[in-house]
Amino acid sequence: MRLPKRNLFELAFILVAAMSVSAQTTPTRQATRTTVVEGDHAVKDFKFKSGETLPELKLNYRTIGTPTKDTNGVTNNAVLIIHGTGGTGAQFLSGQFANVLFGPGQILDGTKYFIILPDAIGHGGSSKPSDGLHTKFPHYTYDDMVLAQYKVITEKLGVNHLRLVMGTSMGGMHTWVWGETYPDFMDALMPLASAPVEIAGRNRVMRRMIMEAIRNDPAWVNGEYKTPPVQGLIAAQNILLLMGSAALPWHNQAATRDAADKFYDDRVKSGVARTDANDMLYYFDSSREYNPSPLLESIKVPLFAINSADDLINPPELGIMEKEIKRVKKGRYILLPITSETRGHGTHTIAAIWQSYLKELLEMTAK
Repeated sequence: MRLPKRNLFELAFILVAAMSVSAQTTPTRQATRTTVVEGDHAVKDFKFKSGETLPELKLNYRTIGTPTKDTNGVTNNAVLIIHGTGGTGAQFLSGQFANVLFGPGQILDGTKYFIILPDAIGHGGSSKPSDGLHTKFPHYTYDDMVLAQYKVITEKLGVNHLRLVMGTSMGGMHTWVWGETYPDFMDALMPLASAPVEIAGRNRVMRRMIMEAIRNDPAWVNGEYKTPPVQGLIAAQNILLLMGSAALPWHNQAATRDAADKFYDDRVKSGVARTDANDMLYYFDSSREYNPSPLLESIKVPLFAINSADDLINPPELGIMEKEIKRVKKGRYILLPITSETRGHGTHTIAAIWQSYLKELLEMTAK
């Protein structure tokens, strides 16, 4: 089902924190230029890597623009952009992303490119535990999420090739999986705020802390809670806050004790209010089998991996990227230095900081 069109710039300043909304069904005024179209794709009897199945997997998505094909019938303007853990495709309609990249004459001009913004399994308007199955929902992995994205793109949208695959955080990790799973399906790859290795060390420990905080709250009741397990969610939000933290912007934003206390209170209250405990448990658990490292040599197309020096989740001092990128035939690693504009892990969504690299990647892969 196709849903009403909405003007991109009417949505441009929606807060990323409020992006887990489902499809709108109320009429909106006709857009005069670039539009956002939201829809769903239902996949029957979807089989997960775990062996579990779902009779119908609902996959929500948004698109901007119109697909075009070359003389051989190959789609030549489709761009897939994949969101991070707990987000939705709608987060890319924020001003700091859409107003920098999707406008007329910009790098991913929505009047020239066909931009695809899916909600991953377990997120946003796609099927997720909170729809009713709770912990009986299939235990999905990143491989399942990428397969679902592929089905939306090919079966629903009729796209048989992608000009670019890019993603942020979890979406960045999905980008590595895309490059290995469908090596001939795209012209370029750009993972942001990610690493192509098994999630281990501090990263894995923080994820376990989030999951255990939820599971150990007596109010969780093995996922069958009648009221939210608030204490577990507060503890989980505490860890999540630190994962995405960056010292410089936080100090500037909360430069006094009182300001810091308010900053914390507001963030935790907002985070708990918009989060379902089972959904959160599942989307952190979904990274458990992620590990592109063994197959990095199978990536064929140019790849720009972009991280920021103040990213606590992907700290540069580990030296992982310098080692692994050498195994990607056409790979390049870009480490953004800490500045007053970077936002730690969240730098991935501040497009103005890294857009020049995106422009370079598209130019070098133009046909």
